[in-house]
Amino acid sequence: MPRASLSSGIEIEYDVMGDLAHPPTLWIMGFTAQMIAWPDQLLKMFVDRGLCAIRFDNRDCGLSTKFDGVPANTDDVIKAALLGDDMPPVAYTLHDMAADARGVLDHLGIEKAHIIGASMGGMIAQTFALDYPERTLTLTSIMSQPGDPTVGQPTPEAAEALLSPPPLDRESYIAAAPKYLVWASKKYGDAEVLKTRAALEYDRCFYPEGAGRQLAAIYSSTDRPDRLTKLNVPTLVIHGRDDTLITPSGGERTAEVIPNAQLLMLDDMGHDLPEPLWPAFADAICSHIKKHS
Repeated sequence: MPRASLSSGIEIEYDVMGDLAHPPTLWIMGFTAQMIAWPDQLLKMFVDRGLCAIRFDNRDCGLSTKFDGVPANTDDVIKAALLGDDMPPVAYTLHDMAADARGVLDHLGIEKAHIIGASMGGMIAQTFALDYPERTLTLTSIMSQPGDPTVGQPTPEAAEALLSPPPLDRESYIAAAPKYLVWASKKYGDAEVLKTRAALEYDRCFYPEGAGRQLAAIYSSTDRPDRLTKLNVPTLVIHGRDDTLITPSGGERTAEVIPNAQLLMLDDMGHDLPEPLWPAFADAICSHIKKHS
C-alpha cells in the first residue's frame, strides 16, 4: 500500500478506493484500530455511488509511524483532564492526528474532502473540521463524543474490556476477541466475526504500545466542546442505541453542540459497524454529502 511522507516527518499508510477525480471521502478510524477496520465492502458501497474513499492508519497504529519508547503519561493525563489541572507532556494530541489527515489530502493533491470518523476517529474528524474548516466539505461523526467528560462515559464492563492489556501471542489474541461483544450490537454481534477481524489485525500489525499514547491524545485535547458550538460545517452524527463504550449521550451531545447538526440514532447498533446496517450508513452519509455538495 502507498505511504504519505508528511512535512512533520510522519509516515502515514493509506489506500484509495475509487477514482480520485470523484468527490473524496476521508475515513478516520478509532482508538488502536487500523484502517482495515473500515471494511472493504462497506467502502465499496460509497465507491459504487460515485465517491472516492480514502482510508489511512493513524499514527502509532497499523503501518504508520510508531512512537516507540515515548512515554504516554496516560494516568497523569487522564487525572489532569478530569480535575482541570495543568496537562503533563504528551507525545501528540488530536490536533496532530488531524494534521496527519490533512497531510494525506495534501499528498494526494486534494483541496477539500468529506470527513468521516468513528469513535476516536470521530474526535479527530471533529478536530479536523475545527482546525481546517476550509478543507472540510461535510463532517460525519460516528459513535463518538464532543470532548465533554460528562457524556458518553463507558459502562464499567466496556471500560474494563477496552483497557485490559491484550494477550501477546496470536492464538490468545484471537481467542480473546469475543470480549468486545460487551459493546457490540446486541442483535448483530458475532464472536466469529470478531475472531476473524482479530486475526487480520494481528497479522497486519500487532502494536499494543501505541494505545497509551493515543488515549493520552484523547484526554489531552480538551478544547473541543466550546469550539464545536461555533462550527460552521454541515454535520451528521450517527450513534447506536446499544453502544456501551461511548454511550448514546456522547452522540446526542455532539449533535446538540454543533449548530444545525443532524442526528441519526440507530437501533441494533453498538460500538461497531454491523454489516446489516451498512445500507443505512450508506444512505444517510451519501444523502448528507449530496445535500451539501
